Amino acid sequence: MNKSTLALAVAVGVMAQQAGAAGFIEDSKATLGLRNFYINTDNRDSGTKAAGAQSKNEEWGQGFDLRFISGYTQGTVGFGIDAIGLLGIKLDSGGGTNGATATSYGGTVFPSKSNGEAVDNYSSLGLTAKAKISQTELKLGTLQPKLPVIVTNDGRLLPQTWQGGQITSGDIKDLTLVGGQIEAVKGRNSSNNEQLSIGGANSPTITGRDSNKFIYAGGDYKITKDLTAQYYYGNLEDFYKQHFLGLVHNWAIGPGVLKSDLRYFNSSDDGANGDTPAYYSTGSYAGFANGRGKVDNNLYSGLFLYTVAGHTFGGGYQVSNGSSDFPWLNQGDGSSNYTITDMQIQKFGRAGERTWQARYSYDFAKVGVPGLTAGMVYLRGDNIDTYNAGRVQTSNGASEWERDLTVAYVIPEGPLKNVGFMWKNASWRNDIAGQRDQDENRLILSYSLPLL
Repeated sequence: MNKSTLALAVAVGVMAQQAGAAGFIEDSKATLGLRNFYINTDNRDSGTKAAGAQSKNEEWGQGFDLRFISGYTQGTVGFGIDAIGLLGIKLDSGGGTNGATATSYGGTVFPSKSNGEAVDNYSSLGLTAKAKISQTELKLGTLQPKLPVIVTNDGRLLPQTWQGGQITSGDIKDLTLVGGQIEAVKGRNSSNNEQLSIGGANSPTITGRDSNKFIYAGGDYKITKDLTAQYYYGNLEDFYKQHFLGLVHNWAIGPGVLKSDLRYFNSSDDGANGDTPAYYSTGSYAGFANGRGKVDNNLYSGLFLYTVAGHTFGGGYQVSNGSSDFPWLNQGDGSSNYTITDMQIQKFGRAGERTWQARYSYDFAKVGVPGLTAGMVYLRGDNIDTYNAGRVQTSNGASEWERDLTVAYVIPEGPLKNVGFMWKNASWRNDIAGQRDQDENRLILSYSLPLL
């Protein structure tokens, strides 16, 4: 039994003795989230097509997300427990279109059987013990952090979950502090906990080059009610160390508000990543097979959004300096990072890449249709260099662009109140050697039912 499992067992035992205490039951909440999810990806040839590569990925499923969040027992130290039960049921994934390959953890939505077919269903259960003193809270077990150095992905049928511990404190006015350690992750298309890795070293067919220790810490400080400064640090043992600085400002200008979001990441190698090829990151290292090498990246970005009368206009720019791609926790089964370019299909964080973007969205409540929203994002990145396994440069200053459209409607009242519909459409085009263009559609029907 590892340390976090033992600590969770002890905490659950303590809470079992106090479960009847006032606050534990009275403040508890339970909800059942329902998500019907369909995805269709058209993989175009883009000048090259690997033998046996799928031209179409298509899956459809029904997800159930049952959550219980307890209150706290009374006393100086309050105890509680949270639980999350996840179930995904396959509705359609036939004809070899689930997106699974020999080097992937599963298909686009569902885990895969040994023959590559999607499973009929998959499920998992997560428990989290918690304790609270004043405004400081400790959690051990299943976590879903959303911080600059670790972001939980919820872009498919079921969400990603992590195993570890986290402490959050709000005892100092205007300052929120967070620290934790992650030991394993359960992907959005998996029922199994996996160890941690990064792009370039995350093949499930090769063992012994993962890590079971990601530590992180940092905080948000509200300098004024409209200005927040952030600093966070993350370290994936044997892979990378990362520092993050952020500044978010809201400024009332005329009838609207301008939001400025400035971000900076400094990432460098740690342990085996500095000298062991199996641990190398993807990148554009000249003279190295496939351009892979140790983590070496500085990423700068700025995003500016002006909102007025239901309209939001935005633009941004990002620079990814260094010989490696921007690193983040990435097991190869679908993941998210805290960049302004983390889009529906691509991330736009390749070594040396420069990316600009334009955004527009509208809230139709301003014209009498509450619950209806629509938006578009366009990004273009260039200055991309790539190398093949023979250390030969295959792309020199290549470019890519992506256009994302989203239309969503949440029923605001009546017997179907809070039922949500969403359509997400994306196109990605590129002239990067060995990459195929993509078009993708997602249709999502969701509903959250309160049980307690």
